[in-house]
Amino acid sequence: MPWKTLLLAGALSIGALSAGALSAGLARPAAAEQLLIGSTSASSSHYGYFVAVGKLVNDEVPGVEATVVETGATLDNIRRIERGQIDLGLVTTNVGQHAAAGTNDFEGRPVGLGLLWVYSPAPQNVIVRADSGITELAGLEGARLNPGIRGSATEATAEAVLAVLGIAPDYVRGSTTDVVDMIKDDRAVGYVKSGAGARLDSSTLDIATFTPVRVLSLSDEQRARLEAEMPDISVVEIPAGAAEGVPAYTTWSFGVGVAASLELSEETAYRIVKAAMEDETVQAAAMASVRETPLPELTMQYGTFPLHPGAVRYFREAGIEIPERLLPAEG
Repeated sequence: MPWKTLLLAGALSIGALSAGALSAGLARPAAAEQLLIGSTSASSSHYGYFVAVGKLVNDEVPGVEATVVETGATLDNIRRIERGQIDLGLVTTNVGQHAAAGTNDFEGRPVGLGLLWVYSPAPQNVIVRADSGITELAGLEGARLNPGIRGSATEATAEAVLAVLGIAPDYVRGSTTDVVDMIKDDRAVGYVKSGAGARLDSSTLDIATFTPVRVLSLSDEQRARLEAEMPDISVVEIPAGAAEGVPAYTTWSFGVGVAASLELSEETAYRIVKAAMEDETVQAAAMASVRETPLPELTMQYGTFPLHPGAVRYFREAGIEIPERLLPAEG
């Protein structure tokens, strides 16, 4: 990508090496490999994480210089990777799977995309008022439920999941503030909300302060159906303690991670993944949740599309077992 290549300019220094006026030029330093990293809005905590990733690349990967650019997050990043405008960036694993497989928004035109790692889980919690009488997902049939903020990955995924399970709520829309008020006022039975790792998010805790809530769990049959029919999501077990008094439950999830163009060399991808996996301070300083679960473990659990060959190389060298779904197709 010539427009991204750093051109080092300068005059050759000429030295008189002998009375015969023999001169020679000093060798030009090799140009660093320039990478552009797509992130998200600068107001997001995830932007700060990618600034940390850029610093890590610049400090720990010799011969590579990275620049972080503000973007419109997952879809924008994947489209920029497809056009060769950035080299790697933030993706959610569900949309990354659609792009790699050529489905949904990428129907019939798969993108050459490889997962590098996952750094943040996003379990999707189905929260209902405890006094609603709803104790299982099937009870949401016809109930006033918010599936997530309009246009969000949570909304699209929740609607797809419930459709696969044959459950048709009466969907209500609104901002997080609007929906929280609806639930408190009993104008909606509940909502679907991304968790903060293995914890319920702050808006759910706000509701629960005066309105007892219940977290609904997938049944074994529902879990098996989602695993068979929705390869773009992960089904995860959340241990007891997501909030005070909340028992263990099973739900669907996607992860937030870093993906790269398959045009990025295996060697460069390998060195970037190695730097990220072996870092103990830079990423955690930017996003505290990175301290909670080792990145290789998150990647193997939440990854839904094949790893970049450079990432495969690193994880194999580290002795990490890679699930079949994350291995690139041979040839």
